Amino acid sequence: MLDERTIQIIKSTAPIIKEHGEEITRCFYQRLFHRHPELLNYFNQANQRQGRQQQALANAVWAVAENIDQLEKVLPMVEGIAHKHRALGVKAEQYPIVGENLLIAIQKVLGLSPTDEIMKAWEQAYGVIAEVFIGKEAEMTAKAANQHGGWSGFREFIVQKKVQESSVIASFYLTPADHGALPTFQPGQYITLQMSIPGSPYTHNRHYSLSNGPDEAFWRISVKHEMGGEADPDGRVSTYLHEKVGEGDHLWLSAPAGNFVLEKSSSRPVVFLSAGVGLTPLLSMFSSLVLSHSSREIVWIHATQNGDVHALAKEVEKWGKGKENIKTYTFYENPTPIDRESKCFDYEGRIEVDHLRQLLPSTEVDVYLCGSVPFMRKMATDLKRIGVRNNQIHYEVFGPTAADIKEETEITHQ
Repeated sequence: MLDERTIQIIKSTAPIIKEHGEEITRCFYQRLFHRHPELLNYFNQANQRQGRQQQALANAVWAVAENIDQLEKVLPMVEGIAHKHRALGVKAEQYPIVGENLLIAIQKVLGLSPTDEIMKAWEQAYGVIAEVFIGKEAEMTAKAANQHGGWSGFREFIVQKKVQESSVIASFYLTPADHGALPTFQPGQYITLQMSIPGSPYTHNRHYSLSNGPDEAFWRISVKHEMGGEADPDGRVSTYLHEKVGEGDHLWLSAPAGNFVLEKSSSRPVVFLSAGVGLTPLLSMFSSLVLSHSSREIVWIHATQNGDVHALAKEVEKWGKGKENIKTYTFYENPTPIDRESKCFDYEGRIEVDHLRQLLPSTEVDVYLCGSVPFMRKMATDLKRIGVRNNQIHYEVFGPTAADIKEETEITHQ
């Protein structure tokens, strides 16, 4: 544990860490990858190019500094990062490497000497936090491996079926190549896909939500084709999946992970708020509730551009059909003439605060939120404006663990 003096020093550095956080993390990643290029295999290079990984790490370092005297406040963040580390196969022996380079980056950016009291405090703090991560990840690894059908590392799967769900989203139905059992998972969790792409020097790892329920004989991921330009080729993995991977091909997956899961002990109404491909983890939760004959009131509000890109609409309709406790609403921002003729959507435009007031059964609900970060920021803001409490809003960010979306704006109730 840290002594009181160390805690005071770390906490006093929080403002300057916040101010210079991204400069520190850019310096850190440059040093880390120059000295240990093998670690590039663990990182999404698109996130590196666009600065998302650097921003996420800066947010995490600042959050630790700000809350070093009450680390329970950052435990959800720690747990989310630990899930990703376990899924990627991060090893305990890599933590000293990360620590050395992070501490040097802090020292250089802040203009400190290695023997400065601040650096000694951060060295101690990093050691404590690294132990927390190592212990948590070892526990998660053992749990994933020891359950029925479980494993550690990556396991070979076969693409049994590939379905084009919309103009931009395709589903891949996966079963183990060894014909062994599948472990169960919690609705809302993701798998991690590890892939080598011809012409690329590094292994690519991507997290994809499981879009089907946990009790089926297959797993399904529904992947959006992310389009990137030649100068900044984001979407390399999704492009390869869409254009090159077909039925009968083999993929390597790690066991399900993630803490964005359905809270089954609650009796409050459930509200799903999704945009675009953000519907995928919510569909797993939705089907699980229906199959368990849940009596909870369920409202699903989904936003997308139009019917061309709207994936899995018929499946959502199938699960909700004839259920008095289920209501679904669709928003199309730019409906096509065919959409208007077929009347396949409920509202034109974006989801606004007045829609939430109208469509939510009450403010005493459990909200599960998934979509782009701007969409989720707006929804979290609007939900709080109408009186939904922070602890009732659950969300998933597709990408590096970021700042708390629920805490990023000050809200006044209206």
